[in-house]
Amino acid sequence: MDIFQIVFLALIQGLTEFLPISSSAHLILPAQLLGWDDQGLAFDVAVHVGSLMAVVLYFRQDIHQLLFAWGRCLATREQTQDSRIAWYVIWATIPAGLFGLFFDDFIETNLRSTLVIAISTIVFGVVLLWSDKSGSRSKTLLQMSLKMALVIGLAQAIALIPGTSRSGITISAALLLGMTRDDAARFSFLLSIPLIAMGGGYKALGLIGSDSLIWIDMLMGIAVSALSAYACIHFFLKFINSIGMLPFVIYRLLLGTLLLVLVFL
Repeated sequence: MDIFQIVFLALIQGLTEFLPISSSAHLILPAQLLGWDDQGLAFDVAVHVGSLMAVVLYFRQDIHQLLFAWGRCLATREQTQDSRIAWYVIWATIPAGLFGLFFDDFIETNLRSTLVIAISTIVFGVVLLWSDKSGSRSKTLLQMSLKMALVIGLAQAIALIPGTSRSGITISAALLLGMTRDDAARFSFLLSIPLIAMGGGYKALGLIGSDSLIWIDMLMGIAVSALSAYACIHFFLKFINSIGMLPFVIYRLLLGTLLLVLVFL
């Protein structure tokens, strides 16, 4: 890959990992429109590492508080608001982990077509709009229950279908359960940390023994992905309460329509 391709693909990954617009839908467009070759497993791992670094850095204080409270809960059995949220992140991660373990090969073989991604992009864009309009937006993260966490976790498992958007479907579920936009997004971002770590670690196993790694490409991909993802998280949380989900819904509908046009051309 040349420098432009590296920066472009890393930028796409960093921005679309956390916006509710589907990273998989965007990552197939360069190949469809520009005829680019697949970026390869090593680069895919690198840009996911960048995204992970960004979300961990942004929520470093929250993560420290949650981990400390969770560890104290294990030692003393004393539950606090922070320890409950930490447990909710763990419980909500399990469904997607299990679904990925058992169905990843099936999804890779049967559901990674442009048509599936286009339909998912449109359908779950409509779901995002419905959840934003119908949710009460009256509950905060501190009012979350185990049942709510598990429902969001099950929704996250659906995101294994390409085009769904992990952040989009988890935010949609949280909004339908009555959470505020800001806290729905925050829980979605916290929930991304173990999932990105597990997914990246699993893919990294495929690189063991590889002697074809181009480290300068990977380091550049990590840096661009991390910077763009950090900026994305910051501005998304800053403006989400004022702009709502409609701009992302419109974008998804346009993107899904473009992909359908490419399918049937």
